[in-house]
Amino acid sequence: MVTEKGCGYVSSALGSNPSHLRELDLSYNNPGESGVKLLSEKLEDPKYRLDKLNVDHGGEFRIKAGLHKCMSTHTHTHTHTHTFSDVCCYKCCLFLCSDFCDLTLDPVTANRNLILSEDNRKVTYVEEYQAYPDHPERFERHPQVLSRESLSGRCYWEAEWSGQAEMSVAYKGISRKGKSRDCWLGFNNNSWCLSCINDTFCVWYNYYATDTHVPLSYLNRVAVYVDVSAGILSFFSVSDTHKLTHIHTFNNTFTEPLYAGFGLLAYAFISTVSLCQSENPVGNNIDVTCTRE
Repeated sequence: MVTEKGCGYVSSALGSNPSHLRELDLSYNNPGESGVKLLSEKLEDPKYRLDKLNVDHGGEFRIKAGLHKCMSTHTHTHTHTHTFSDVCCYKCCLFLCSDFCDLTLDPVTANRNLILSEDNRKVTYVEEYQAYPDHPERFERHPQVLSRESLSGRCYWEAEWSGQAEMSVAYKGISRKGKSRDCWLGFNNNSWCLSCINDTFCVWYNYYATDTHVPLSYLNRVAVYVDVSAGILSFFSVSDTHKLTHIHTFNNTFTEPLYAGFGLLAYAFISTVSLCQSENPVGNNIDVTCTRE
């Protein structure tokens, strides 16, 4: 819950990135008169792009578990845990209920070693070659699939995996045919990838790997946040105790339509990825494990 003290941190965060946040929803929190006054001043200051502040139903209400309001830093190394009201205010971003994207998988992009199920919200790797029709957007050689929906504005989603999987964001123009690295998520400058394979998460971009030193979560669940206009792509690990642990953030100027991408490794025994729906993501505002440079 955001209190008067928490409003001070939010105000500082806005000061460090005055041009990014357009709307701030603090409804069902307890900002107090001084907190409301502090943030309202940002509405009137032309330096800030904030144009909407919602503080309806202020008071000591506890927000139930689920996807509600989270804040996290964008950098990494030493790990600290904060409640939302004590959030650190370096290079921070907000993601709200309205940012959640109910994604589905696009059958025409699915490689022929992948089977989609559960209303195109789950993908499973199989050895048997599927008789899918030819399509220019289908991944020919690599077991990958993209989302049907494009990513715009601010987007947040969660996905669970089994076996060995990769979570990615990719330009629509990523190559689909042949074996070259231009077709592989994270191995080119058209995609950014989180590899969920070994004991720790690894991120890939343009054929360059970075070990994040963040251990894979017991829940095998990750969250992804994209702010297209701000050029931010962040990955988080989600725990069964409702904590988001920041894994890595890419900062980039996005120049083409973006889509969520998922890859499954052929040599894993049972590899699946399932997209979480809006009613059952576990990331919430109780604890966020932030990281700092």
